[in-house]
Amino acid sequence: SGPPGFTGAPELRKALPSLLFFTDPARTPDPEAVARRLPRGAGIVFRHFGAPDAEAGARRLLAIARRRGLLLLIGQDAALAARIGAHGVHLPQRLAHRAGPLRRARPGWLITAAAHDPAAARAPGAHAVVVSPALPSRSPSAGRPLGPVRLAALARAAGRPVMVWGE
Repeated sequence: SGPPGFTGAPELRKALPSLLFFTDPARTPDPEAVARRLPRGAGIVFRHFGAPDAEAGARRLLAIARRRGLLLLIGQDAALAARIGAHGVHLPQRLAHRAGPLRRARPGWLITAAAHDPAAARAPGAHAVVVSPALPSRSPSAGRPLGPVRLAALARAAGRPVMVWGE
């Protein structure tokens, strides 16, 4: 189960999360505490970066998500998402080409992908793209902020719902 109205791919436009919380082991060492405070309808992107306890952490977040009416997407790891019964996956830009095949294989999943340039924003398959960085960020992987003009261009290029990442 997930947020009200979440019934899988056919109705995703109305059931996209109202916001996404991206876990980060270094910057949010207790993602479960954050998840317990998210508003109903929000989504969690669990990024485990190969941690040995990833499945246990994902299962704990899924339990919270189910109780609180949240969606849980697993970052990059479709196998883990399938094993635990997550609501879908979030793909980094370098793996966005997998969105179409995943969407066909898992029609009930929500699939999002990172997009840092117009070509990535147009890549087929994802239900929504997460554009970043919109604002200055302390994230080690964040590049130069897009600013309003580049952000608007990416949003126009996407041709699908766009979520903006920022701190």
